[in-house]
Amino acid sequence: MNRHLLIAGGGIGGLAAALACARSGAHITLLEQAPEFSEVGAGIQLGPNAVRVLADWGLTDALRAVAAFPEHLHVRDAHSGSLLGQLRLGQRAVDTYGQPYATIHRADAHQLLLTAVQALGADGIPKPELHLQQRLRTIDESADSVLVRTEAGLLCEGGALVGADGLWSVVRQHVMDGPARGHDAPAAAQEAPPRFSGHLAYRGMVNQADLPMGLRTSNVTAWLGPRLHVVHYPVSGGRKVNVVAVVHGQPTGHPTSWTHQAHRADLMAALGPVHTQLQGMLDAVPEWRLWPLNDRPPMTGAYAHAQGRVALLGDAAHPLRPYLAQGAAMALEDAWTLGRLLAAHDQVQSVDWPRLFERYAHTRWARNARVQARSARNGRIFHAEGLLRMGRNLAMAVGGEALLDNPWLYQGPPHP
Repeated sequence: MNRHLLIAGGGIGGLAAALACARSGAHITLLEQAPEFSEVGAGIQLGPNAVRVLADWGLTDALRAVAAFPEHLHVRDAHSGSLLGQLRLGQRAVDTYGQPYATIHRADAHQLLLTAVQALGADGIPKPELHLQQRLRTIDESADSVLVRTEAGLLCEGGALVGADGLWSVVRQHVMDGPARGHDAPAAAQEAPPRFSGHLAYRGMVNQADLPMGLRTSNVTAWLGPRLHVVHYPVSGGRKVNVVAVVHGQPTGHPTSWTHQAHRADLMAALGPVHTQLQGMLDAVPEWRLWPLNDRPPMTGAYAHAQGRVALLGDAAHPLRPYLAQGAAMALEDAWTLGRLLAAHDQVQSVDWPRLFERYAHTRWARNARVQARSARNGRIFHAEGLLRMGRNLAMAVGGEALLDNPWLYQGPPHP
């Protein structure tokens, strides 16, 4: 019972936690609310810090089979098309940080982790139990265990619980408002729902083969304009290009929906006239999905990551705006940290989960808070107008690669 870990959520963060902790000797029960393990059709970027985590889990070959590895990051003006700045990736990332910079279809990243979890069960590694259509209903924490009940009536008991159930986390409410709240939690703090950022992300995917030769790309390109930006990069081994356009606006549909149908006309009206090369890329996308960007303020203490026998991971703890491309990476880092802490325990002895989670929270919270704050700041810089826009462009022209690089980030994750 003591080494039995419950995990709520079967997305990238939940599967990563299952993999890391099972490899460190935990017996895993994972509860996913959806009827199948799947991810939406979108791309994600994995900096060297995230690729380092996957390499530590022995997934380098699996990553290389499905990811793309861009040579450069180009930053361009969305209207004039002029090059504002660039950062060499490719071999420079390997030489500088020991790992490459990868871009990958989110579904491929999810499947990579799911396959690794399903392959466990040999060499003394406990095989995780994976349950679908099991949304948490109640959480009861005692002195030596955690008991959860799902809406479908399933009862599960373990030594601890990890909430990797995303932005609208059920587990988060227990951590933030539950009886185990730590002494570092602000006395007047009240849990608030996620906040809408004021930004809308239109996501699309296009086959490289369907693009004119002049638009085919092996790089990450960010187009910046007043109150907007567009990013595109290769995924699926370079066979497809992921395109994300972010504009200011108000959400439609239910706020908890991951995506819903969006109309191309709405996007074009929000963008206005853009450079012909960018317009060509946008015109090539056959279908757009709309994603209202919600987040929370940056974490203010370890209390927001774990309390007692319950911990939070990924978006459940620290949802990010996508302007530093670190959402998936921070979830992977969280999971890696849990696995490392658990591996340090003698497998014959009981795990002191409250103490382990306390170390986990103190290791992770400040870094995650910094990424949250930097991501929000980048959004303001990307969408700058007037003098701020002029200052941004001048800074990139003078600062060069140093302004676009993030050594403090890509050298991670920090060891617990």
